[in-house]
Amino acid sequence: MEKDMTSDSGGVRRGLSHLPAIEGRACISVPEAAQMLGISRNFAYEMVKQRKLPVVKFGKRLLIPRAALDKMLEKGVAE
Repeated sequence: MEKDMTSDSGGVRRGLSHLPAIEGRACISVPEAAQMLGISRNFAYEMVKQRKLPVVKFGKRLLIPRAALDKMLEKGVAE
């Protein structure tokens, strides 16, 4: 099975083939949100820590509601 992997100029390999699978889900993980937004995983967790990304905690797991993320992005575009 071949993965959809690309390499940017820094040699970082990113697989985006799993992103269509999240379309029907109400919540996504922080790393998935980072890939969608085009930011690093560490920066996404920092944004969660600073309460700049909406998050819901389920035990130790942090999930980002898709509706809240979409609303946040729409608000940012409108300003």
